Parts: sequence; C-alpha cells; structure tokens
Amino acid sequence: MNQEQQLTLVEHLTELRKRLIIVSSTFILSLALGFWLAPKTLTFLKQQPTAMNVEWNVFGYTDGLMIYVKCALILAILITLPIALHQIWLFVRPGLNENEAKGTGYFIPVSFLLFLLGISFSYYILFPLMLNFMSNINDSIGALETYGMKQYFTFMFNLVIPVGIVFELPVIILFLTKLGIITPDRLRKMRKISYFVLVVVGVSITPPDFISDFIIVIPLLLLFEISILVSSWSYKKQLARQALEDQILDK
Repeated sequence: MNQEQQLTLVEHLTELRKRLIIVSSTFILSLALGFWLAPKTLTFLKQQPTAMNVEWNVFGYTDGLMIYVKCALILAILITLPIALHQIWLFVRPGLNENEAKGTGYFIPVSFLLFLLGISFSYYILFPLMLNFMSNINDSIGALETYGMKQYFTFMFNLVIPVGIVFELPVIILFLTKLGIITPDRLRKMRKISYFVLVVVGVSITPPDFISDFIIVIPLLLLFEISILVSSWSYKKQLARQALEDQILDK
C-alpha cells in the first residue's frame, strides 16, 4: 500500500468516524427526547379507538418501566432514522458521479415516508382487525379478557414494525436496479414466485381469517407491481443515459 492509498484509507476512516459520531449524538439526543415524549405517546395511544376497551394491566413490577423504555427507544429510532440515512448517503456520495448522486438523493425521504405509511396502515387498519378477531375467538370460548401492557404492545409492535419494513419494497427494488443487480425483465419473470412469497409473508403476520389476509396481501402485491414500474422507469433512464454517453464518445 503506497502513501496515497494510505491517505485515502485514513480519510475514509476519518469520514466514517465523523458520520458515526453524528448518528450516535443524534440518537442520544433523540433518546432523551423520547423519554420526555414517551408518557404523552402512551397516553395518545391509550386514547385511540383500538385501546379504549382495553385495560392496560401490569403483571410485574417492571412491566410499566419496560414499556416506557421501549416506547422511548422506538421514538428515538424513528427520529434518528432519517438522519442516519442522510449520513450514509453523505458517506458514499464522494464515490458517485453527479447523476448518481442526484438519482439517489431522494431515496432518503421516500424510504422514510414509505416506512411511516406502512406503520400507519398497519396500526390504523390491520391492528384493529386483529384485535377484533382475537376478541371474537376469546368470546367464542368464554374466556375473560384481561390484558397486560406488555402483551398489548408486544402484539402491536410484532405487526406494525414488519409491515413498515415491507413497505420499503419499492425503494429497495429501485436501489437494486440502479446497481444493476436486477432488471424489470427479471422481476416480471419472478412474478409468480414473488406473489407466492408475498402471500406467505402477508398470511404469516395476520390472523387466520380471510378479511385480514386480503387486506394485507392486496397492498403487498400492489407494492410489487409498483416496484416493477419504478424499476422499468429507472432502467429506461439508465439505458438512455448510456446511449447518450456512447454517442458523445463516438464523436
């Protein structure tokens, strides 16, 4: 390794250290804000229609504390996420050309908005359906419903977070298309397999009734079709840009 390569490596490590410090500092500040917002957030969630008929009991001395900490952590992650994505983009930006830098700059707000959209969809639509389904099952067997805060939030987070991640599919497909890993033709050829996988994922995170399965599976399939359209749009732009560059080189 020559001196120039050593300097480049040192510069990269220094830049990485700078980005990590910014993300870590943001997370610490966001965590402090999360602890301040956690009681207000829990009160807001308790006032929602999905929780109006549920008594948040605690079955252990630490249940309330654990929910308080978990709520603060999730708020801190949500606040830090766009900052972290932006720092990652700033770190890789020097290795991109001008067109690539412009083309990937909008990944950050779009991915964050899709994640929030997935969380909102799962909380306001899927989560109430799951609670109603489970309550009906409990009523049918004559069970007395006595829920704890820990069970309520664990049940909610196990649904809300995975659906939010699944809603990132169009951005992931677009990113892989820009890297040349996949193409629209490959996605179309994989449609049947992808449909099967998405159906399995949708059914696995919803209760075993047709309505809930239908409500989650249809958006997942639409997201895949949107991903194909986005991939086609990006791929055509790449081909057009490559053709233009070839023409300039020929001249």
